[in-house]
Amino acid sequence: MNSVYSLKFAEIDDLLSWMNLVTLLRYNFPSLEFDDELEKYKHTVIKNINRQSAISVASEGTIVGVLLFSYNQSCLSCMAVHPKHRKNGIATAMIEKMLSTLPPDQDVWVTTFRENDKKSIAPRALYKKLGFTEDEIVMEHNYPHQKLVLHRKYPQTISPQ
Repeated sequence: MNSVYSLKFAEIDDLLSWMNLVTLLRYNFPSLEFDDELEKYKHTVIKNINRQSAISVASEGTIVGVLLFSYNQSCLSCMAVHPKHRKNGIATAMIEKMLSTLPPDQDVWVTTFRENDKKSIAPRALYKKLGFTEDEIVMEHNYPHQKLVLHRKYPQTISPQ
């Protein structure tokens, strides 16, 4: 990611710009098709901002990348990058920031579209490049997804002699 972008934990002042991006990309999220679902998502973003589990990337003051994650579940919950800003390392930078805040001895998981879903090409390639491996097929928001897991290295224990 180059210096045109700024990555940080999102703040409440970022909410409007965050929601503008997600509204633009809602076609990629089966759970955000309806306005009431988008409103619920907005409240989820606010909770995550307050928990410092919301990461944003801005360019010229406008949010162009977002990521929500859970400390408790060690999972990436939602990620989106503006189409005009893709292939600039934004998604990788956000995932690396998330990973740096999670315990290094816990696996991290994400659900994304299944392999043969046309929406799956870019996200699956990214997750696999970062070391995530395929796991089970799951249903989320009445849409089939696949769970991907990043197996983290566990600390070596020294056995007593």
